[in-house]
Amino acid sequence: MTDRTSLPHGADAVPARSWWGWGDPGQALPDAECAELAALVPGAAGTALPVPTIASLELPPVRVSAPRTLAHLVSDAPAVRAGHTYGKAFRDVVRALRGDLAAAPDLVAFPREERDVVDLLDWASGADVAVIPYGAGSSVVGGVEYRAGSHSGVLSMDLSGMGRVLEIDRVSRSARIQAGALGPGLEAQLRPHGLTLRHFPQSFAFSTLGGWLATRAGGHYATLHTHIDELTAALRVVTPAGVSESLRLPGSGAGPSPDRLFLGSEGTLGIITEAWMRLQDRPVHKASVSVVFDRFPAAVDAVRAIAQSGLHPANCRLLDPGEAALSGVAGGGGSVLVLGVESAHHPVDGRLAELVALARDHGGSPTAGAPAAGESAAEAWRSAFLRMPYIRDGLARMSVISETFETACTWDRFPELYEAVHRDVGAAVRAATGAEPIVNCRFTHVYPDGPAPYFTVIAPGRRGSEVAMWDAVKAAAMRTLGEHRATVTHHHAVGRDHRPGYDRQRPEPFALALRAAKQALDPAGILNPGVLFDPAV
Repeated sequence: MTDRTSLPHGADAVPARSWWGWGDPGQALPDAECAELAALVPGAAGTALPVPTIASLELPPVRVSAPRTLAHLVSDAPAVRAGHTYGKAFRDVVRALRGDLAAAPDLVAFPREERDVVDLLDWASGADVAVIPYGAGSSVVGGVEYRAGSHSGVLSMDLSGMGRVLEIDRVSRSARIQAGALGPGLEAQLRPHGLTLRHFPQSFAFSTLGGWLATRAGGHYATLHTHIDELTAALRVVTPAGVSESLRLPGSGAGPSPDRLFLGSEGTLGIITEAWMRLQDRPVHKASVSVVFDRFPAAVDAVRAIAQSGLHPANCRLLDPGEAALSGVAGGGGSVLVLGVESAHHPVDGRLAELVALARDHGGSPTAGAPAAGESAAEAWRSAFLRMPYIRDGLARMSVISETFETACTWDRFPELYEAVHRDVGAAVRAATGAEPIVNCRFTHVYPDGPAPYFTVIAPGRRGSEVAMWDAVKAAAMRTLGEHRATVTHHHAVGRDHRPGYDRQRPEPFALALRAAKQALDPAGILNPGVLFDPAV
């Protein structure tokens, strides 16, 4: 018995994206709203940095040209080069606003099929042209910026033209999907079949399947299948040494997993072109509620009990008092836990009641009123969550330092880590800016053995010194995480910005193995140089 569908060709339209900041350019905050935000941060600049026009940018000269046979795949248009220069970290946004495009790629390639990727890599390997794989450019860790400095040219390879769901196996609930599929287009192609990948990162509208796979991205769901690698059945990867295609299986104990080599490799070992992904039936039963706690430690204990209960809520977001106030979910100094459950097959009210009972046992108070009140609290959080990157950009235009970093640690270590971030990272902010910072925390994902805390740090910066200040805060965050045995990243990836912390976290024998794999698969050293590790010497 089979129920497999081969889908027609035709990539989804790629939405307009801001060349300098996050997401939809139409959603960027106007000057007046930037000023209103900055008024909440004492000491912030009084006027917003202007957004440069493409015509005003001074891009470095193009150093290389593609051979005639590939010329139809590449562009050196200023707008295209500018839009592929940086990701979306704070330091990227500030440099773009300053018109600093020194790292712009020489060319941007738009392959339409796997053969194009093979041909482009063959040319680049022979011409000593660095290749930076590019999904939708939402990296916040320097993952798509060339910094190595010694290649004869730089090619940004944009996979957005390869965005189709090629095949669906309804019986096994899986699909073969091209790596350039953006989140909304991917789900739109699955929806007629009643299926979903159920992976919704904050960057969902402006990130691709290939980017999720290459960075081991975390989705919106807080428990159970939190990362994209848990949804991956098989990968097809183009490397300079050949094409790697793993066998689609529900599980296997046959040696080290070939997929695990490329998941999280961030474009350093090959370019993911297709993946078989495990799907789920679309949920039809949903319920949510928010719970308020007077004491943050009690809220942490409640979340630990929930994470260890086996009830697997879809949403389990704990906001400390500062984060709850900043998000507009609650005020009054309380912590807020947003809980949500869903199912494709069974009513969920009973499971939500069990979760609320656990929260009550630790002093939590569900929001008063009908279920709709709880739903409105959850929706308020969701709206704030999706709006946050645009707010960050607005603050950047006002020279307000805004850094977010996420991690994971065991439950026994969290209280000390929480205090250390406030103390040590806060001290670094004061030293860099001379101002008292806002330091907030929320849990994005939770596991039976520990949480994934996400910290937000906000402070006024000095105009012209924003990048140096941000770098100082980032360095302090990496030191603090390492000192408390927390991971350098839970779901943002390593890129170039997290390299110092990753170098300390990674076992040296594993580093040797990674460098050996790099030498074998990419002997010319062209793929995303400087990410994860330096080449073997």
